[in-house]
Amino acid sequence: MDFAAFGSALVTGAGLGCMYGLVALGYYVTYATSRTVNFAQGVPLMLGAVLVFAFGNHLHWPAWAAMLVAVAICAAFGMLVERTAVRPFVKRGSESWLMATIAVGLIIENLVLFTFGRDPRGLRSPLTDIGFDLGGLRITALQVLIPLAGLAITAVLSWVVRSSRLGRELRAVAQNPATAQLMAIDPSRIISLSYAVSGAFAGVAGILIAPLYTVSAGMGTMFGIKAFAAAILGGIGGAWSVMLGGIALGLAEALIVAWVGSTYAQLIAFVLVIVVLAVRPIGLFGRAVALKV
Repeated sequence: MDFAAFGSALVTGAGLGCMYGLVALGYYVTYATSRTVNFAQGVPLMLGAVLVFAFGNHLHWPAWAAMLVAVAICAAFGMLVERTAVRPFVKRGSESWLMATIAVGLIIENLVLFTFGRDPRGLRSPLTDIGFDLGGLRITALQVLIPLAGLAITAVLSWVVRSSRLGRELRAVAQNPATAQLMAIDPSRIISLSYAVSGAFAGVAGILIAPLYTVSAGMGTMFGIKAFAAAILGGIGGAWSVMLGGIALGLAEALIVAWVGSTYAQLIAFVLVIVVLAVRPIGLFGRAVALKV
């Protein structure tokens, strides 16, 4: 493999991995607050891309307005999932939210399929026309923006959880919802907010990654699965662990494609994930927590 091919794989893998990590941050946020996750997490990623395409190409909205409204709708979708597919089952002590979130995701995906159509569309970004050459490797502004955005969002989330009042409320709800309620913290509000943030993260990821791929109703399915794998691979107990897990998975996938082709890339990547978790069940960057008895 020459330098250009290797460099291209690294750039592609870093960007792809940061998007896996950004979607996986949604799993982390909801798991940290409620010990539940939205298994329809790939849907807001798809919605972000589809809505920006529709707003820009059909309604001719400016890009900034299309992106803001799309992310807001993705956040609202996250809250809807929590309210309709998670909260009723958690209140009854049931684990059925696992299937309920998947069912909601399938319903929305099919609704988008019927309205948006089956054929993939291309979403053009001016950032793909801006770039620079590095040793014969062409790097676009979008390829630089994607990992920077992912890392910046992770840094902000990590600070919020660790140092802000909202972060203290989030940790209080995660540790003991009943005690948090005695401290005038509404656990339902915090958990609903975490699902909104989760949907927004996925929507941002979909908007950023869409110009490098194609926009379609089914584009979020595999992204959601890989993002969950990234969350588990990195260690779902921390924002940076999740992001680094996504980057590790993205780099591994891109390098496998560069070396052996795309035919076996997903197979080998998931085998590597299983091997890593078999050796280190808490994830590559997770930390074991001592239970107090």
